[in-house]
Amino acid sequence: MLKVFAAPHRYIQGHGALAQLGSLATSLGAQRPFVIVDSVVQGLLLPRLQEGLGGLARQATITPFNGECTRQEIDRLSGLAADAQADLIVGVGGGKTIDSAKGVRIQTRRPIFIVPTIASNDSPTSRLVVLYTPDHAVDQVDLMPTNPDLVLVDTSVLVQAPERFFVSGVGDALSKKFEAAQCIGAGRQNFHAGQATLLSQSIADLCYDTVRAHAEGALRAVRGKQVNDDFERTVEATILLSGLAFESAGLSIAHSLTRGLSAVPGPAAALHGEQVAFGLLVQLWLEGRSADFMADLLAFYGRMGLPRTLTGLGLQGDPAQAAELIAQITWERAPYIGAFTHPLDQKQLSAAILDVHQSNTRG
Repeated sequence: MLKVFAAPHRYIQGHGALAQLGSLATSLGAQRPFVIVDSVVQGLLLPRLQEGLGGLARQATITPFNGECTRQEIDRLSGLAADAQADLIVGVGGGKTIDSAKGVRIQTRRPIFIVPTIASNDSPTSRLVVLYTPDHAVDQVDLMPTNPDLVLVDTSVLVQAPERFFVSGVGDALSKKFEAAQCIGAGRQNFHAGQATLLSQSIADLCYDTVRAHAEGALRAVRGKQVNDDFERTVEATILLSGLAFESAGLSIAHSLTRGLSAVPGPAAALHGEQVAFGLLVQLWLEGRSADFMADLLAFYGRMGLPRTLTGLGLQGDPAQAAELIAQITWERAPYIGAFTHPLDQKQLSAAILDVHQSNTRG
């Protein structure tokens, strides 16, 4: 099987990067950008966004996102983009806003710029579109034909976002080293229907090492609302390295469990990276990691404020029943649950979910 590696056409990160939006769009030949923006972000960033668009601001159409990335919302936005005769799609906001913009890119076949305003997950760099049902459960995954034309990351914007979003991004990034290793070890395909390159696993390893070395310092930057080197490095890991790693190396149990978790009251309301962080603990439990390894990682979870139990994810019901339901839905719906080198069945998965919850509740 062929090896495949993919990435955005261009990635730009730094303090004040938003100011380059208009000139970058012009360099692509765009004249009528269609900008999809989170409604909260619009209230906070509209003047900076218009200033960044420069001369294109008068021809741009800025449209608020309705809050959930559903097929219906993508259809609505695509119709508005067609009416505006848009020649460039720009997604500004968090993961669901970004994914909705990607859905519009698929339907309109226009280039796309991604401008994340939070570092809560690695969706900005990928071609994946995670669709949800109107009641907020994961529905399906669509694919753009290519990765984004540009990912523009203004760290002066990201550092102002609520702490919880930043911590969620750390949770999402932590898993990539371990999921990549399982996917590669099991001989499974990546998200480009190929085998991982040597670079893919190296990026996944670097992502984990960078987060462990710099995330705690970056968290201090978030609390002080001031960008520092730790923050720059961690954002590069949680957005760029994490995105490249999952797409070109593959995913395993940690991300599979988001299918089940997103369908259970309580955990369904948790952020994606919070769900992945718990899912990683389940995957590592199934891998049989040593007590010392788990203690070190769990201590890091504690310092960062990442969830270690189902209760920490918001579960209020019976953990045993929840574990069975999460495992069942995951087993039925997650396409990469088989990307694991150990023998595994639904009953083992359910038991591991409950074991992780109970072990960390006692701890």
